[in-house]
Amino acid sequence: MKILSKQTRSATSTKQAMQLFKYLKPHWAAFSAGMLFLLLSSLAGLAFPKLLGELIDVSKKNHHDSAINMIGLSLISMLMAQSVFSFFRTILFVNVSEKTLATLRQTIYNHLIQLPMNFFLTRRVGELSSRISSDITLLQETFTNTLPEFVRQLIIISGGLTLLMMTSISLTGFMLAILPVMVIIAVVFGRFIRHLSKDIQNQVASSNTVVEETLQGIFSVKAFASEFFEMKRYTGRTNEAARIGIKGGKFKAALSSFIIMGIFGALVAVIWRGAVIGLDTGKLFSFVLYSVFIGSSIGGLAEIYTSLQKSIGATENLFQILDETKEPLSDIVKIDPEHQLQGNISFRNISFHYPSREDSPVLKGVSFNVSANQKVALVGPSGAGKSTIVSLLLRLYDPSNGHIFFDKKENHHFPLSALRSQMSVVPQDVFLFGGTIGENIAYGKQDATEEELIAAAKKANAWEFIQRFPLGLQTIVGERGIQLSGGQRQRIAIARAVLKAPRILILDEATSALDAESERLVQDALNKLMEGRTSIVIAHRLATIRQADKIIVLDKGAIVEEGTHKELVNVHEGLYKNLSEMQFTQ
Repeated sequence: MKILSKQTRSATSTKQAMQLFKYLKPHWAAFSAGMLFLLLSSLAGLAFPKLLGELIDVSKKNHHDSAINMIGLSLISMLMAQSVFSFFRTILFVNVSEKTLATLRQTIYNHLIQLPMNFFLTRRVGELSSRISSDITLLQETFTNTLPEFVRQLIIISGGLTLLMMTSISLTGFMLAILPVMVIIAVVFGRFIRHLSKDIQNQVASSNTVVEETLQGIFSVKAFASEFFEMKRYTGRTNEAARIGIKGGKFKAALSSFIIMGIFGALVAVIWRGAVIGLDTGKLFSFVLYSVFIGSSIGGLAEIYTSLQKSIGATENLFQILDETKEPLSDIVKIDPEHQLQGNISFRNISFHYPSREDSPVLKGVSFNVSANQKVALVGPSGAGKSTIVSLLLRLYDPSNGHIFFDKKENHHFPLSALRSQMSVVPQDVFLFGGTIGENIAYGKQDATEEELIAAAKKANAWEFIQRFPLGLQTIVGERGIQLSGGQRQRIAIARAVLKAPRILILDEATSALDAESERLVQDALNKLMEGRTSIVIAHRLATIRQADKIIVLDKGAIVEEGTHKELVNVHEGLYKNLSEMQFTQ
């Protein structure tokens, strides 16, 4: 059963590797031309031993300068032709590989970014970025050098064997006696090296994850004085990759040593045997050269086979990503009238658990209604399920049970991209891209004019600090907006939401981490933003949601209270009343 499993995996890996050739289709003409030049350069190389042997025989049998000169000129012509063929072959293969792998990179990235949130729950950013960088770089070497070299070696071996048999069949058979043994050993060693190569790629991806996480969280690393801990973590990952690499090197060294011993042992035996049977000097010289060509090609095949096994390992990792089912997204240019939201929301008996934690329900039978343009607040202790409701609204996940309706139509009736494009989220921990302030605001509307950006910034109370920067909207915010304060980042996020003009606005603890002055400015901007649209507000600071049209109180995944502030503070021993008293009496 175990053997069958290995065979199945091997067949799957080979099938995945063959899928790479579909990316060559648009460049098939250039690839075929490259193969033609490869064939011609290989055949030109095969002519050398024969011509050299003839040159030796002619010089020994007669001294006609014309015959010698003719063969000499043929050798020079063949050398020039081989150089030209090799030049064009290299140019063509480089062009094809660069274009093919650019397409593959785009395909992997485009697929990756469309995968559902479930996928990213179990993957780390560093590992995924390593797949797109180091794994595809490995394939680049395969397309540019390894694959053409593999074909060239096969041509040399098959062509050389043909010419050897034309010279002496008995001597050829004698020389080939060792070949089957070498091939079997190359295959066996290749399997070991392939598994080790995949392990190395995994360790490299793991070490890249450490780098990615520590650089993204450099503030936390510094604040907790964890530099040496992270150095040890990275050292452990890279040392493990080195250990596996060294182990693979031992296998490759053993394989190469055996092949070299076999090749040169065969050459000695061939020359000895040729001398015994009295082969002409020129023919024996050609035979030996062809034997060297074939022997070195067979020896090179072991290294090429190893490289191809590495590529297959990298291909497995890449196609595992492509095998994941992506979300049904579409590029939204204009939303059809039937898919435009009015802002009515209805949760009906919603239950939910995360795919990785099926035994831990997050929501249990949650039902509530939100009317268009209402301001509804979600409150409750941490872990009550407030942020999960936001994720379900955005269809980052689908509920385990129950139904979600927008304007009395089930959420699946709306195209996913159309649904999300009419919502906007202002989170507690704002993520800003490392470009300019203008680019970050324009993320809400890619074709916005500068006037629109300034208008959005003014509504978000952000223009005041933006215009104080010498470069204004062109100011670089740094990695994750590190050069801006928390309040400034929040106001840029609000400006982004203003520009998007969503029908449904979601505020997830948008002011909880701000000082009093920043909170005042941000809250004022939020109040402007909430006018005329449905707003879902998650808040721990209850003072910010007193004016909400409805407050929904959650605890342990269920709704325990619902009403206005005035209604809920009068509920005897109610959760909302207790939370209010705790905050307002401090």
